[in-house]
Amino acid sequence: MRHGTRPARAGTRIRASIRIVRTLRRVGIVAGSLVLVIVVALTGVYLWQGPLLLTGTGYAAHNACAVTQLAGRENPASDLPPNPLVPYLAVAEGEVTTASVLGVGTPQQARHTEGFGCTLASGPLDLGAATPVGSAGNPLADAAVAPNPEVEAAIGRVFADGEPDEVVELIGTRGVVVVKDGVIVGERYAPGFDADTPQLGWSMSKSVASLMTGMLVKQGVVSLDDDHLRPEWTDERASITVENLLRMDAGLEWDETYDLGTAITRMLYLEPDMGAYVAGLPLAHGVGEVQQYSSGSTNVLCSVLAERTGLGADLPRQTIFPALGLSSAVWEPDAAGTPVCSSYLWATPRDWAAVGQFALQGGEWDGEQLLPEDWMEQSLMLSGYAESDDPGYGMGWRTNVLPDGSLRWPSLPADAFSANGHDGQLMLVIPSEGLVVVRLGFTPEASASDLVVDLARDAIAALG
Repeated sequence: MRHGTRPARAGTRIRASIRIVRTLRRVGIVAGSLVLVIVVALTGVYLWQGPLLLTGTGYAAHNACAVTQLAGRENPASDLPPNPLVPYLAVAEGEVTTASVLGVGTPQQARHTEGFGCTLASGPLDLGAATPVGSAGNPLADAAVAPNPEVEAAIGRVFADGEPDEVVELIGTRGVVVVKDGVIVGERYAPGFDADTPQLGWSMSKSVASLMTGMLVKQGVVSLDDDHLRPEWTDERASITVENLLRMDAGLEWDETYDLGTAITRMLYLEPDMGAYVAGLPLAHGVGEVQQYSSGSTNVLCSVLAERTGLGADLPRQTIFPALGLSSAVWEPDAAGTPVCSSYLWATPRDWAAVGQFALQGGEWDGEQLLPEDWMEQSLMLSGYAESDDPGYGMGWRTNVLPDGSLRWPSLPADAFSANGHDGQLMLVIPSEGLVVVRLGFTPEASASDLVVDLARDAIAALG
C-alpha cells in the first residue's frame, strides 16, 4: 500500500504546485498591472501638478541649504515654516542641496555661494565675487550690554518664561535685542542660537530694501518718479514708478497667499528670474489706485536697482551693508543674480537692530547723512486709496497711526513704526523714545506681535 500510494501523492503535489504557479502568475499580472496604473497615475499627477510640486521641492531645497549653510543649524525641517508636502519630500544635503517628491519628476536644486547664500538653480551659478563686508562703523556689532532688570524680565515674557514647554515652542522666540539711545539694554537668545547666528527676516527685508533705495536716491542713481522701469512695459505698466513699487500700488496682478501654486510661492520657489516673472504679469488695477501688499513689487524694484547700478547680486554688499557695517548680512539672490529683496535677508539680531537704529536716526550714520533728509518722513507718509489690504503701509514700513487716525498699537507712542516679517519677525522703532526692539523667531501658529509690543511698552516705562 505504501509503494502504491507514492505516485498518487506525488501527482497531487505536482498538480497543487501547478495551481500555485498559475495563481502566482495571475497575481503577478494583477500586481504588475496595478504598479503600471500607479506609475501612470503618478506620472499624470506630476504632469498635471508639476509646477505645483516644484514649488514644494524648491521650498525644501532652498530652506535646507540656507539653514545649514548660513545659520549653521542642523535641522532645516524645524527651522522654517512647514510645507504641506514636507512628509513626502526627500532632501539630500551637500554641496548642492536637492529635493524631490518621492523621487518623482525633476528634483529642485539649491546651490550655495559664499557671501550670497543659497539660490535655486538647475546648473552652476556665476554670481561674481561677493564684496567683503566688515563691521567697522557698526556700534552695535561688539557692544557690551547694559542690562536693565525690568527690561530683562519683559524679554523673558517674550520667551514665554515659566510657561509649559508646548507654549514656549508655540511662541518660538529665538532672539531679542533692545536698544535705547544707541545702547543695548537687553539681549537674549533661545537654546541653539546666539549673537552670531544669522536669522531670516522674511519681509523685514522689504524695509531694508526701502532704505537701500533711499541711499541710491541720495546718490542720484534713481528717483522716486522714475518710470519706464522695465523694457517689456510698453503698455500702461510703463507709468509704474519706483514709488509705486515701494508703496505697492503698482497695480500688477498678484496673490500673496502662502500656499502651493500661488504667485508668491511660484515666484520664490520656481522662477529663476523673479523680477522678470512679476514684471510679465498684467495689471489688475490702475497704477496708483489700489494698494495691494506684494512681495513681487519689491523684487521688480530690486531688479531695476541691480540693473541701474550694474552690481547684480553684489548690490547690497556695495551699498547698505558696508555703510552700516552689517558684516553678518547675506541677501540671497535668484538665479538671475538679483537679490530677493522681498524675503531673503539674513542677519544677526544685532545687525537687524542696527538697521532699526539707522531708520530711527533718519538715515544719519557715523556722522554722514546717507538718506535724503526727508526719506523716512516720506516712507511713513500714507497715501489715500479707495482700496487697501494693508492700511498703514507706507514705503516699506508700517505706521502706528492708521489712515483713519486710530493707533495700530494704542499702548505705544504715535510715532512708532515697524518692519514685519513672516512667522513673527518684528522690528519696532520709536524715535520719540530712542528705542529699537527686534524680535526674531519661528511662530507659524500663533502671534508674537502683542508680546513684542508689550516688551516695547514695558521698556519705555522702565527706561523713562
